[in-house]
Amino acid sequence: MPGDLIVAHARIVTAEAVLTGSLAVAGGRIADLDRDESLPPGAVDFEGDYLLPGLVELHTDHLERHYTPRPGVRWPAVTAVMAHDAQVAAAGITTVFDALALVGGRNGEDRLETLRPMVDGIRQAQAGSMLRAEHFLHLRCEVTEANVLQLFEPFRDDPLVQFMSVMDHAPGHRQFADLAKYREIYKGMLGMTDEQIDAQTAERIAASRTHGVTNRDALAAIGRGRGLPIASHDDETVAHVEEAAALGMVVSEFPTTLTAARAAREHGLQILMGAPNLVRGGSHSGNVSAGELAREGLVDILSSDYVPVSLLHGAFTLADGEHGIGLPQALATVTINPARAAGLEDRGRIEPGLRADLLRVRLVDGVPVIRAVWREGERVA
Repeated sequence: MPGDLIVAHARIVTAEAVLTGSLAVAGGRIADLDRDESLPPGAVDFEGDYLLPGLVELHTDHLERHYTPRPGVRWPAVTAVMAHDAQVAAAGITTVFDALALVGGRNGEDRLETLRPMVDGIRQAQAGSMLRAEHFLHLRCEVTEANVLQLFEPFRDDPLVQFMSVMDHAPGHRQFADLAKYREIYKGMLGMTDEQIDAQTAERIAASRTHGVTNRDALAAIGRGRGLPIASHDDETVAHVEEAAALGMVVSEFPTTLTAARAAREHGLQILMGAPNLVRGGSHSGNVSAGELAREGLVDILSSDYVPVSLLHGAFTLADGEHGIGLPQALATVTINPARAAGLEDRGRIEPGLRADLLRVRLVDGVPVIRAVWREGERVA
């Protein structure tokens, strides 16, 4: 099995089964897969560790935490991207869609003043071969924002943009159907007074009524025109899902109820849920748990959302215990399924001819521990 990299004595997780054997990489691609249990010369002995495809992450807003580590602080964009990338790669993510929110700026700031440097930082770092994972952009479009189309415009034809979602975070529906929970979260997160929360609630509900439908329709048209996969965010009702399907959306991202998830399945939308929700055993917003949907067979894709290390942990959680769907199917939620949802057919599976984005993983007391990461056959973590 000649090649740039050979691994042996591995438990190889393919799309269909877990095999024991060897794998060879040549030219950044998987060249050969063999059930041979010998140790070829120069091979990396996996000693029975798992060999998995690199993880594909469709939605993480983690970059913004590195670019704005404190209120009012803007870190140099390239090194912020590098710090974010290092954490992502260490979590086994070899393809990441950095989710940037198209929302109004704080304290009157121009949101483009923060968006442009982050996008340029990704572009510069990627062009300079400074990154371990491959990065794309996922634009999260808040339809309650009067100027969301203006925020989208500078990135309309940017080749980094390969995914988009439409959101409506007005209280009283979707993520914040429970107004008491909305008040609790914002009082704790922003230290707002009751009067301030009341004013914000009224303002956001009015903005949703004024701009929501028009902006949603316009953004969906832009996405379809670009051929972008589009996700509907926080679907709560059958009507939300029907609207998404009619607008050509292909993913229901974080549905908040069992009813919405069932409707998404009926309408052919892929269902994306948060791995932190699954690992923690529930939603921090008080909505439907990912575990409940998984038991109903209603989870196609997992996203790490705000905790990169949760992605692999979530997949192994699905494969174990009450969910018991088996490792190949569980890992598909973080590899094959997100890759296909994003139109990336060259990765996400261990199969000859595909990209050699690979992980070495060992279970220690039931916790998946990443021991090595390769992207296109090159060791990156």
